[in-house]
Amino acid sequence: MFKFYKLLFFSTMIIGTLISISSNSWMGMWMGLEINLLSIIPLMNNNKNALSVEASLKYFITQAIASTIILFSIIMMSLSFDIKWIESSYSLIFNSALLTKMGSAPFHFWFPEVMEGLNWFNCLILLTWQKIAPMVLITYNFNMPLFFSTIIILSMLVSGIMGLNQISLRKILAFSSINHIAWMLASMFSMETTWLLYFLIYTIISINIVVIFKILNIFYISQIFLALKKNILIKIFFMMNFLSLGGLPPFLGFFPKWITIQGLIESKFYLLAFLMVILTLLTLYYYMRLIFSTLMINTLETNYHLSIKNNYFVIFLTNFISIIGLVFCTMMFNFC
Repeated sequence: MFKFYKLLFFSTMIIGTLISISSNSWMGMWMGLEINLLSIIPLMNNNKNALSVEASLKYFITQAIASTIILFSIIMMSLSFDIKWIESSYSLIFNSALLTKMGSAPFHFWFPEVMEGLNWFNCLILLTWQKIAPMVLITYNFNMPLFFSTIIILSMLVSGIMGLNQISLRKILAFSSINHIAWMLASMFSMETTWLLYFLIYTIISINIVVIFKILNIFYISQIFLALKKNILIKIFFMMNFLSLGGLPPFLGFFPKWITIQGLIESKFYLLAFLMVILTLLTLYYYMRLIFSTLMINTLETNYHLSIKNNYFVIFLTNFISIIGLVFCTMMFNFC
């Protein structure tokens, strides 16, 4: 049953993000972040699921601490400092708090744990919409290339290594998101339009994957085998989306990575571009492991009941956009 209070909080969550990214001052930006935070907590709560209450509490505490640090750094930066290193140190604190808000490594400690306790709709919000405000605010203050290069490499290492031994699909998507945060931060080195393109394409692919998991009602790797056993077309879509998320060339996910690497090379970040390409192979490895196990393992015995809804039109529509998207992107890139 649909609850109207959820519509109210969903609307204020969107308004909070819009206030934050369109604000004329740092204080207005902070207010937008707070409105966004206080709106998403009621959306996370579910009386039938004790894990969601725990997840929303973890999320609230982490975000409140980050907001406090942001407010502190804004107040300190607003004071007039003649000493350059003091000003840059408060800028570093400010950016670190924003990175904590979106779950980038090494401030990622809360992100997989919160994801594990949420339903798929809230997971999608956390993976996509909640990244917008901190990312845009970082672009306004993106003036420390060495710091952000370190964050990018750490995010790629953490997401690659910690994603290897996961059996929960929500945690796999969380570590995948940390990897894509690194790519989005790298795309800011060239221009903001590249970040916007990367974020839009990442959102499309994330929606495709989450819609498949939501309709098939699966949360763990062991459930995939039974759910996709008889649905050959959905199995193909499932595999294509993960390959696209990994950034393999025939698929849509390759396009923003291509543009990002080109921008990094033009900005003379050769070592960073090389390390990013190599470290992305770690995430691609566990995507491929997921795909191969889905393709090859055929199980008939299960110890759980799986309810599958026959609502495949949404899956076909969104995946069709994702699969043919690279063709249109490449044509636009050549003719524009």
